[in-house]
Amino acid sequence: MSSQVFETPRQGLNPRQAETVEKLLAAGLEELRAVGHEALTVRTVATRAGVSPATAYTYLASKNHLFAELFWRHLAAPEARIAPQGASAVERLQSTVRALTSRIVEEPELAAAVTPALLSTDPDVARLRLRIGGEFLARFEAALAEPDQPDRPADPAVLEVLVLTWSGALLQAGMGLLTYDQIAERLASAVDVILRGN
Repeated sequence: MSSQVFETPRQGLNPRQAETVEKLLAAGLEELRAVGHEALTVRTVATRAGVSPATAYTYLASKNHLFAELFWRHLAAPEARIAPQGASAVERLQSTVRALTSRIVEEPELAAAVTPALLSTDPDVARLRLRIGGEFLARFEAALAEPDQPDRPADPAVLEVLVLTWSGALLQAGMGLLTYDQIAERLASAVDVILRGN
């Protein structure tokens, strides 16, 4: 069953519904920080938010849906949108991957929860997975844009390799094979290889 949050655009929620969604998401992040992703349930989030489980399930299809939504919001928050720094495309991309990695590290419990959540077949997660991927792609496009030619599109093949490299690195960190700090530096090196071909 698909949740109302994604069947109805957020703008279409009445004020009471929007407030309930915000309460559930805030409670979900608090619960995640308190007990971790494995112990968290939609029912425990509902209790923390002061709503019934039935109400919670109206807006959250699953805990994977909750984690994906929390990650999307964390990633897309205005304070997370840092302009790429550097004179060259390599430097701008390196600053972008470091900034994205730093943002993920700010919420370690969410970082641990999001990898398995995004692998879910839940339709609500699938929609968020596309939005999250689109956000990564937009950040990489912005970093590749030359200041004197901002409307010139980036090479699609380069963007594809960057997204695949980034996704693979996130999966490695999500599986515990590397830390997020380690992937930040490895990604910075990978960006150099991808753009310079060395």
